[in-house]
Amino acid sequence: MDKDVSAGSGITTVVGRLALGITLLAFGLGHTAVIDGVSATDAASIAQYVGGIALFVAGLMALREGDSAGGTAFSVLGALWFTWAVAGEASANAAGLFLLLFALVALSLTLAGGDQLGQGMYGLFFVSLLLLAIAVFAENDGLAKVGGWFAVAAGAVAWYAATAALAHWPTAVPRRRAAGRGVTATG
Repeated sequence: MDKDVSAGSGITTVVGRLALGITLLAFGLGHTAVIDGVSATDAASIAQYVGGIALFVAGLMALREGDSAGGTAFSVLGALWFTWAVAGEASANAAGLFLLLFALVALSLTLAGGDQLGQGMYGLFFVSLLLLAIAVFAENDGLAKVGGWFAVAAGAVAWYAATAALAHWPTAVPRRRAAGRGVTATG
């Protein structure tokens, strides 16, 4: 396998981020209602097969390769996406609770550290899920659309992170030098 992939990870992380990116884009766009006739429910098959099964398998492969952070993230997210896809219709409170618990997983992944793109991706996903959970509890379609846009942003970051690793594009924001560093005081 190609271990010479940037973004601090192997090919399984690239596959996992692509699967997560596609799933988040479909899920988010469904919530935004920006595409006529496409809803979040329409993302269920993508969530089941790409976000669920493919992501779970990528997680298992990452664990097998010794990548505990990526393996944990992808296998847990895969299980959650699969559950969301096959759960079907649930009460509003049950759906809100599921989104809230899903958000806590995303928060844990954000706080776990890792590369900047990964933290950004999981952070945006956390905000999305939190907003969607509140929207479900409050029955607020406008807030659900905002949550959908955060999911779209998280999906775009996941897609970029995977593509950047394959194409060897930059994956870290360069740090600016602090004023006065490297300057020595004279006399």
